Amino acid sequence: MAAHTAIAHPPLVPEISLYLATEITPIWQATEAWLGEQGIEPPFWAFAWPGSQALARWVLDDPLPVAGKRVLDFAAGGGLAAIAAARAGAAVVEAAEIDPLAHAATRLNAGLNGVAVLEAQGDVVGSPGRWDTILAGDVCYEAPMTNHILPWLRRLAADGATVILADPGRAYLPGAGLLPVARYTVPVTRELEDREERGVTLFRIQQ
Repeated sequence: MAAHTAIAHPPLVPEISLYLATEITPIWQATEAWLGEQGIEPPFWAFAWPGSQALARWVLDDPLPVAGKRVLDFAAGGGLAAIAAARAGAAVVEAAEIDPLAHAATRLNAGLNGVAVLEAQGDVVGSPGRWDTILAGDVCYEAPMTNHILPWLRRLAADGATVILADPGRAYLPGAGLLPVARYTVPVTRELEDREERGVTLFRIQQ
């Protein structure tokens, strides 16, 4: 993992260091055959996606939603939002992923930044809420994904959790039940996006 990445700093959150792919093609080619054999997703963990950057910037600039709280970084990728929450004073931070390589990347990145991030075991969707704040970055990119997670996130909000969804304009963002709380312009690479920056809106999911 470290051999195919480099320590870098996300543009919107330069105070955090991550193991990131500097070019998309080499790491995809290096892992494609092995991933196919193992039935594991491509290395989405190797990139600082705009939703995670916006969430990280939000909690670092205003720690109140996470300070002293139990926090979940849902679909964490390499754990950027989780690391930011830990640095902002969260009592406990968990990262939820179904990709074991993403958990490995989060462990590396958390260690690099000197913070503790726990691994949420298995697929947490549908599980009872044990968190005060849930951070979900860039999760509405496919209809099946949105339909799978949104009812659960709404139930967590109805049970009293603060659920923050960061979306950079993906096609399957719900049209109702979202309260905008912040907006960021995030530099992105054309290797992943069709433009050089993305406008990311942070929404609080309503009960």
